[in-house]
Amino acid sequence: MKNYSDEQILKGILRHDNLILQYIYKQFYYQVNLFIKKNSGNEDDANDIFQEAIIVIYRKLKENDLVFQTSSFQGYLFSVCRFLWLKQLEKRRIEQEKINDTLPFQEDIYDDSLVELVEKNEKYGLYQKHFKTLSTDCQKLLQLFFEKVPLSEIARIMGYKGEKYAKKRKFKCKELLISRIKQDTEFKKILEDDT
Repeated sequence: MKNYSDEQILKGILRHDNLILQYIYKQFYYQVNLFIKKNSGNEDDANDIFQEAIIVIYRKLKENDLVFQTSSFQGYLFSVCRFLWLKQLEKRRIEQEKINDTLPFQEDIYDDSLVELVEKNEKYGLYQKHFKTLSTDCQKLLQLFFEKVPLSEIARIMGYKGEKYAKKRKFKCKELLISRIKQDTEFKKILEDDT
């Protein structure tokens, strides 16, 4: 599949270019879907949020109000999706509280702390930031590993000579990612906040 630059993607969104929209979906939907499912959502929620995020970006482009100097389109799209999902969770929590108020002696059904969710997102954002700095090879390898694809299959997909080499590469890529995250000042700040 052809790769598009951030500029081409933005122009494509403005033109309602189907090829670009399909590209965005194929390249970035999986990450959003995974995040939402891990945070109390489902497939339908992920679809809704992803589409809403594209609409938000389209409107911002139309109003000349889109700025992401330090981030890529992928990072920006993900942060919009994350923001929309947090807003949605907060709305659901408020609705649930209203229901709870009408039910006497009902224990709080909504246990998920929003603060905890935001902290998780900060950590995930940090992971994403450094994941994108890895080589394409490392990114693809780790993505397959996180999807629990067997090493023999990873070796075949990546064109490696065998499982041992795939395991060695996975270890190196993972170590590189971990060391980059640990050296980040944001990581140290999150650690301090946790203590």
